[in-house]
Amino acid sequence: MSKEADNNLEGKTSKIFETIFIGDKKVIERYSIIALFSLIVSIIFISFDLRLIAGCFVIVACSTGIIVVKKAFHLLHKIGESFEEASTSSEKKDDVITDFSHRIREPLNNLVIIGDLLIGSGLQKKQKELLETFIASTNNMVNTVNELTMQTAGSINYEDRKKIRFNLVSTIQNTIDLFSLKDSAWIDFILIKKDISVFEVIGDPIILKQIFLDLFNTIESQDPGQTTKVTIGLKKLREGNTESFINFRIQTDRDMILIDEKGIPGNLAAKLISFSNGYFHQEFGNGFTVLDFTLPFLNLTLEVRKQMASSKLEELKLKDKTTKELKDVNILLVEDNSINQKITLLTLKPLVYNIDTAINGKEALDKFGSSTYDLILMDIQMPVMSGLMAAEKIRALELSTNAHVPIIAITANAMLGDKERCLSAGMDDYISKPFQPAALIEKIKRFL
Repeated sequence: MSKEADNNLEGKTSKIFETIFIGDKKVIERYSIIALFSLIVSIIFISFDLRLIAGCFVIVACSTGIIVVKKAFHLLHKIGESFEEASTSSEKKDDVITDFSHRIREPLNNLVIIGDLLIGSGLQKKQKELLETFIASTNNMVNTVNELTMQTAGSINYEDRKKIRFNLVSTIQNTIDLFSLKDSAWIDFILIKKDISVFEVIGDPIILKQIFLDLFNTIESQDPGQTTKVTIGLKKLREGNTESFINFRIQTDRDMILIDEKGIPGNLAAKLISFSNGYFHQEFGNGFTVLDFTLPFLNLTLEVRKQMASSKLEELKLKDKTTKELKDVNILLVEDNSINQKITLLTLKPLVYNIDTAINGKEALDKFGSSTYDLILMDIQMPVMSGLMAAEKIRALELSTNAHVPIIAITANAMLGDKERCLSAGMDDYISKPFQPAALIEKIKRFL
């Protein structure tokens, strides 16, 4: 693409933001604040057993919340239509979609959490029914944003991205989970998980996810409405000094074409395999199909292997320690948005007594150096120092102490590859907004 064309596209992209995004975004933010304020006030009144007044605020919150969801649906539709008219450039389109996904997940997360807290608070029947409608509408919006995340896999960007450390098995499982977020996923997955630690590599997880998502869509499109059993396995074919060749095997219980070899130029999975210097082979049988494709990945350096070994030893040490009760753990919550911070505290405070807070990565580092924590909940996009940078610095400090504090990323960054970037920075787990409070509690318990 020429520089002039690229500048023209950027101008169109900016215009789309100004004419479509900004105005609706302000409306969404305004109504979100009203809904959140009303929900929080209703919780306060419920705690004083003033249920009638609380019910009025619930009605206001649900009404404005449903408006938020409708506005967000409308905004998604307009953005999609405008980009079809503006350009087919995947990179610029993905930048805007990524930014929109991040912005809409923040208020959605707050609405999901508050709704979950209120549903069991003893509301009257009509108030509860309205709240259930509000929660259902919010969940529909969550599904739409998740679909948007998955659909970005259809965009190809052949520019080399930074290679990061990730686990192939975990990435495939994450891709399966992502695909299963669809309202109607007609694939029954079996992932053979053998020798997971062997499949720690350095490369680009986004391309691997794109390949698998495209293949899953191809499988589903050939027999819509019918469940297909898909078995996925992988093995290391050969390992050199700098790179290893990994074979991925996908078998279906139906006779179908996974990659149309006659139409390879238009096939996303085939193009991505070729771009990654890989190759593939298909085998057709009576009632089954097998696709084998092989991709090269960089080996872990000796230094990284040593760090992994140290981490494994530390995990064994931690297993020998007495398990703490949730109420007794010391948690550091790192979140720059004050509303998001309060909502998360509202979720955890009834269960966890000791929670410290920090508003950016630098403040988190300072507190990490002066206090002892059992677990850190880390936002990613923050001023001064990002969550990724803070996690890397914490892990560097721990190398000299033989300690390991679990870090869970809590972030609205939920596009392809975001989870792998968090894990590559040294974080132990990842949860994307919006999430159910029970899901966060479950993740915390895993590390206690």
